[in-house]
This record gives sequence, C-alpha cells and structure tokens, in this order.
Amino acid sequence: MSEAKEPARRTPLPDHDLSGRQLGDYKLLRRLGRGAMAEVYLAEQCSLGRQVAIKVLRQELAQDETYVKRFQREARAAASLVHANIVQIHEVGQIDGIYFIAQEYVQGMNLRQWIARYGTPDLRLALVIMCQVAAALAKAAERGIVHRDIKPENIMLTRSGEVKVADFGLARIVSSQEGVDLTQAGMTMGTPLYMSPEQVEGRPLDPRSDLYSLGVTCYHMLAGWPPFAGETALNVAVQHLNKAPEPLENIRTDLPPALCRIVHKMLAKDPNKRHAGARELLRELRQVQLEYVGDEWPEELPGLETLVGEAAVPEVSHLTQRLQAVMASGPSQRSRRLVWGLWAVMIAAACLAGASVAYFGLVERPLLASASRRPLAVPPQANVASQWLYAMEVDTEDAWRAVIEYFDQPQYRLYHVRAKQQLARIYVDKGNDEAAMRIFAEFAALDDSQPELRVWGLAGKCWILTKQKQYEQSMAVFAELWPLRRYLEGNALMSRLLYYAVRENRKKLSPSRAPEEWDEWIASQLEGETTDSPP
Repeated sequence: MSEAKEPARRTPLPDHDLSGRQLGDYKLLRRLGRGAMAEVYLAEQCSLGRQVAIKVLRQELAQDETYVKRFQREARAAASLVHANIVQIHEVGQIDGIYFIAQEYVQGMNLRQWIARYGTPDLRLALVIMCQVAAALAKAAERGIVHRDIKPENIMLTRSGEVKVADFGLARIVSSQEGVDLTQAGMTMGTPLYMSPEQVEGRPLDPRSDLYSLGVTCYHMLAGWPPFAGETALNVAVQHLNKAPEPLENIRTDLPPALCRIVHKMLAKDPNKRHAGARELLRELRQVQLEYVGDEWPEELPGLETLVGEAAVPEVSHLTQRLQAVMASGPSQRSRRLVWGLWAVMIAAACLAGASVAYFGLVERPLLASASRRPLAVPPQANVASQWLYAMEVDTEDAWRAVIEYFDQPQYRLYHVRAKQQLARIYVDKGNDEAAMRIFAEFAALDDSQPELRVWGLAGKCWILTKQKQYEQSMAVFAELWPLRRYLEGNALMSRLLYYAVRENRKKLSPSRAPEEWDEWIASQLEGETTDSPP
C-alpha cells in the first residue's frame, strides 16, 4: 500500500495533537489522554450527531504491517461484543495512514482513579462492580475473545452506576513478540501487576487468564493495593509465578470469608484451580449476595439515583449533596465509612420514594404495551435481584422482559422502570424504532410529578421522530421538553440524541422552528461534562 511506503508524510507523530482534524465521519474535538498504544480523542460522529471516543494508534506501531493487520482483524472481532458492560466499538478504520478505533464515549472515571479518590468499597458496591465485570468477561468468552489486560484502568465506572470494561479492541492485539520489559526500574504500577502466570511465561491463553487478572484487580480494589509489588516488572512477574498473596481476610476482616475465597480462587497459579469460567464466578458471587446482602439489592440498578426528582423527594437530594461533599473531601478511612453509610441511607430513601413514584405513574398502563406475550426463553430466578443480575449478564430482550413479567408485583416497579429503559436501549441498537417509541411515549406521557422520567421519554421520542423524518412533530416534542430541560442536565446520552435531532430539524425546517438557544443549550450540556476515558 502506498501509505505504508510513505509513513513520514502521511502519519502524524504520536505527540501531535490532532484536535480539530476531520477523520472521515469524525470531527476530533479535543484530546482526552495518551496511552502506551494510542491517543484518545473526544470526537463528534457527524452523520449521527453523537459523541464518540477515537483511539489513534501510535505511529511506531502503525509502521508494522503484520501488527496493523492483526490490529484490524482482532479489533473487528472485539467490535462484535455487544453488551451493556463492554465499551462498544463502533468502527475500526484507517484514513491517510492513521489507524483508529471509534468507540463508545464513556463518562465517569476508571476504577484506579476511583480507588485513589475514595478508597476501598464496601461489600455491596464491590459485588456490584465484580458482577458487572464478570458479566462482560462471560460475553467475551462466548466469542472466544481473551481481553489480556484486565486492570483497574480498563474498568470504567459511569456516572449512572454502570460498570464497563474497556479496550477489548486494543488489549487483545498485543503482539506476542513485543513482550514486557521486565528489567524496567521503578515499576510500581502497570500491566505486569495484573498479568497471569501464563502470560508471564508466554504460554497460550484462554479466558481463565482474564479471571486471574480480575482476581488481582479485585484484590487491589478490596485491600487498597495489589497483591504483589516490586522495584522492577521482573520482580513482580516472579511473584506472580511463585508467591502466595497475603490472605485478603487478614486485611479486610469486615468481608465475608466466602468472598475472600472467591478472590483467592481467581488468583490460583494453576488455571485448572480457578473458576472454569466467568459464569461460574457469577454464580458464586450471587450466592454471596444472597447470603450477606439479601434478596433486595437496589444498588445493583444502574442510575438508581436518577429515578427520583428533586422536587418530589428533597431529602434524597439533600443526602446526595452531603454524599458528594464527603466524596470530595478525600479517601480517609473515616470519610469512606461516612460515604457508605450515607450511600445506604440515600439508596433506601430513593428506593422507597422511587418505587412509590413509579407505581402511581405507571401502574395503570400495561407493563410492556403491545409486547409479544410469547414465552420467554429465560429461566426464572429466585428473586427479582437475581433476575436483574441475570439480565445484566446476558443483556437480551427476553432477559429484561423477564424482570418485568416474572416479578410483576407493584413493589418491584422500580426494577420495572429500569428494565424498560434497558429495553429501549436494546430496541434502539437493533433499529426497532417502533418498540423503542412505545417505551419512550409511555414515559413521555407521565405528569410533571416525575420530571426526570418524563424528560427521558420526551428526549427519546424527539430523537425517534427525527429519525423517521417527522421533523414538525419532533420540534413539537422538543418544545414540550424545553421547560423541563434542567432535569436532563448531566444525561450526556440523551443530550447527544437531542443535539442530533435539533441539528437535523434545523436543516429541514425554517431556522425559526429550531431556535439557536436550543442548540446552544444542548451544546453547553455536552461541553460542560467532565470526562475520563481509559488511556
């Protein structure tokens, strides 16, 4: 290829900031960070009006044709992993000698940053994180994909409470010839801290290698430091091969022994002594959840706090403000105890208030209007919390419907609301606009006592109408949404959809039908977001 022969003229140096450049359908807005393999940019996908993260391959890696072919092949394989707990890859491409991955834009912080800021989590939150990462690895294993670089930096915690595993498209393609510089001085953090023994020895890998790395990550998360550390990567690697970690129960006496055993099982030197797969790990984590947390586990619901409007439940908003103030104060042991105490109170209040609000707003409507009543290809679980965990793991339409249909009692309305929002996401991903619109319309029809749910429905409805080229109707819905816009602040996903809708509507209608203040407000929501993307 001509560009392979002329890299100096066509491939920019890796430390050059590409912000402002057009890369095919993507406008690179600003650089978010740099990693060992790629630079990360926030970009707008012009055709869809959505924000994405663009990872540009480093120049020296782009010069190796064998490496590039593997990069493209295996990144495309990773793009087939569609799951709620995996950062979605949208496109793998090459333009003007620049090799890139366009992927889902994740807002929040990675687990390493979270630990540094807040310290070790309590049992409930730890289980939420562990279960969601295990669900992602189970999905990857089904496709025969080994991540190879599970570590806190590649586990993203979103503002809505979801956990997403990043860099399947990059970590998987590390060349076996590259290896790791095990003589590097001052090695205290980095990939060698989380490598499996078989990785250290260069042996063939299977999904159990990822479980070992997850075990190291979980040990770090729960203890506050990794099980092994040293002055050089070589020193750390030898410990992965020969040294047993300090028992976790000696460090965290508050944790159930069963959870500590699970972590140490993942850390077994022999892959045959680890869990057979991520699904077995999930079953053991569920058992810990049932025994030590209980049947009702509302914290597992992503974005639970968004279900309660400020006006309806001011005491919850007050607790949220106190929680945020404590979280900003530092990672001291005293602060951590206060954080999780407040968190438990806030969740309990939100669950009661949210369930009540959702009940009165939605009880008179069918759980899934016009939904097929065909039998669900999903096994019933012992309780609604386990059913939610199952749905999170398999992430299919039937699985989310099962949360609603198997547990249709009014006290589970909070779960129903969140399950419907997950269904809408699946329908949008599949291009099933009719089914998505039914859910958006149901939420949009709520009264103003539930503004956050209503504005979510209105935003989705506005976007679908624009996709269907019903521009007048879309603008009418946006006008209805406008007085409630403050309840959408911080919801970057819906802000992006609205940005696309308003921009397309302005192209088709008179500019006066889509005032510029609308576009300016949406743009301010997107620009104002604080974003961390995995390097």
